[in-house]
Amino acid sequence: MILITGATGHIGAAVIQQLLTKLPASQIAALVRDEAKAVDLQSQGVNIRVGNYRDPASLLRAMQGVDKVLLVSGGGEADGLQLHQNVVDAAKEAGVRCLAYTGRALQDRDTLVNDLMKRHFLTEDYILPSGLNYVLFRNILYMDTLPQFVGPQVLETGIQLPAGEGRVSFALRREMGEAIANVLAAGDCANHVYTFTGRETYSFHDVAAALTELSGREVRYTDIEPAEFVAGMKARGLPEFVVNLSLGFMTDIKHGQESTATPELAEVLGRQPASLKEGLKELMSL
Repeated sequence: MILITGATGHIGAAVIQQLLTKLPASQIAALVRDEAKAVDLQSQGVNIRVGNYRDPASLLRAMQGVDKVLLVSGGGEADGLQLHQNVVDAAKEAGVRCLAYTGRALQDRDTLVNDLMKRHFLTEDYILPSGLNYVLFRNILYMDTLPQFVGPQVLETGIQLPAGEGRVSFALRREMGEAIANVLAAGDCANHVYTFTGRETYSFHDVAAALTELSGREVRYTDIEPAEFVAGMKARGLPEFVVNLSLGFMTDIKHGQESTATPELAEVLGRQPASLKEGLKELMSL
């Protein structure tokens, strides 16, 4: 039995849908906070386990009879590290054979600007000495974030971001979910670390060029000052947490944190992942 946490979120759902193509639904369990939001999963035969990262007892109940747990990293809660640790502790107490975690592919933990990303390294630090067999999935920045970063009027206004000449090996979230499911279904839990990235790195000049080609309208990238970026995000009505998080992403991109590129995603998928142009066409319906 494989238990997927965050099962109704984007990456958790992608993992489950791929697992359903490889394993009987009876071998897949979904951890959810609200059972009413998992009706679709239940209709597919997935076992629904109700639990909350803040309720260790509920996590322990949810992990009964489970061999593997995929801990999908939580959101931006202030106590997010403790929530992750609660899942690790419950897995150990429940006798889970394998714990997998969705972390991040970043260059240097010591120079990160985005504090939220540091939590991924701290979670790994907690998993490694836990005594659990583990698989760590270090994922690059989802290409799915690009529509939010460039804004809904990008074809009219161009791209205005404080990312300098930084490069990112963007990959689609659904393809990373597919790869994670492939690993979980194959049974690999030999304390392995996978670094999942796109096939090559791209700057926002490349993003602009791809949008130009796809839309037939000239799109340019302008490297702007952080204050101008923050003002623009706020003008779009985005909450302060999202604005600050986005600025952190941009700063780390500028400093090369997201520039790792490996062949591992392609190897696990059995094909090359979507290119920037292919991904943008899908994400932005171009």
